[in-house]
Amino acid sequence: MKTSDKILNRIKREGKITARQLAEELSITSMGARQHLQALRDDGLLSYSDVKVKVGRPTRHWSLTKKGHRLFVDRHQDLTLDIIGAVQHAFGQQGIDIITAEREKKTFQAYQKQLAFSPTIEQKLQKLTDLREAEGYMAELESNEQGYILTENHCPICHAAKHCPNLCQSELNIFQQLFEDECIIERQEHIIEGAHRCRYQITPLIK
Repeated sequence: MKTSDKILNRIKREGKITARQLAEELSITSMGARQHLQALRDDGLLSYSDVKVKVGRPTRHWSLTKKGHRLFVDRHQDLTLDIIGAVQHAFGQQGIDIITAEREKKTFQAYQKQLAFSPTIEQKLQKLTDLREAEGYMAELESNEQGYILTENHCPICHAAKHCPNLCQSELNIFQQLFEDECIIERQEHIIEGAHRCRYQITPLIK
C-alpha cells in the first residue's frame, strides 16, 4: 500500500492526526510526514485545523475533506440508489419496508450462524467485528468501563441509508437481536447525523 493510501486509511479510522503522530506510526521524519500531508491537501483530500496548546505553537490536526471521504464510498452506490428509487416508485414505502425487513432477516441469520461457534460474549463481539470489517465497515472492537465499544469508521451503505433510513435502524436491530439476552447495545455516534464514524456502546447484562 502506498504511503498516501496508508495516511488516508489512518485518518479515516482515527478522524484526525498530527504530522508527529503520523511520522511515528510510519517511521518517517516529521518533515516527510508534513510533505505527504501537504501533497494530499493540494489534491483536495485533506484539510487541517490548528489547535491551541498551553505552551508553544498550535498543533496542526489533519482530517479528510468531503472529497477525501468520497474515496471510501461504495462504488455500487448509484445502482443501489436506483433500485431503492424504483422500489419506492413502484410499491411506495410499504415496498421499502418489505425489502429492508427481508435484508435484516437474512443478515441476522447469517451473523447468527457465524457467531454460534463463539462461546463467550467477547469472542462473539470479535467475530461480529471481523464480519463487519470484511464487509467494508472498517470495524474495531475495544473494551471500556461499561463493557465494549464497537466502532465502524466507514459505512459502505451510507448514501443508500440517507435515502432509506430504515437501513440504519435495521443494522442496530440486528446487533440488538444477536445479543438480546446478553447485552444492551446503544448507538452513540452516527455517520448519517454528521459524525465521522458510527460507534456502539455494548454493555453486558449482569446475571
